[in-house]
Amino acid sequence: MAFGTQDDTDDVMNEINMTPLVDVMLVLLIIFIITVPVMKHAVNIDLPRASSSPQDTKPQTIHLSVDAQGQYFWNEQPVAEQDLDKRFQAESAREQQPELHIRGHRDARYERVAQAMAAAQRAGLRKIGFVMEPKPA
Repeated sequence: MAFGTQDDTDDVMNEINMTPLVDVMLVLLIIFIITVPVMKHAVNIDLPRASSSPQDTKPQTIHLSVDAQGQYFWNEQPVAEQDLDKRFQAESAREQQPELHIRGHRDARYERVAQAMAAAQRAGLRKIGFVMEPKPA
């Protein structure tokens, strides 16, 4: 047994054995052949149709102002405090509730603004916001 000699059978292999690669490719091909028809089956869904026409049903905005003396103004028209509840009830009964924007004068008592807000909440109005004047520079 000589350590320095090489036999012809121990030569380095210069080619890649293609048999395992072909086997893997055939297995992948069979898997794809089986799964592609399964993926083609679809569930029919009736999706809603989109219309390109713009919607013109924008909810109305109610501007409720409270001046320095505590007087209420409904869309710039003076309104009595006892009439607020009736108006809020009528507006909350609509299919599309309007937005209520409350603007309080800087010298108005907070109590008057809070009473209007509470009346709107009791009537069931859900969209209530405050309008603030920017601070003068």
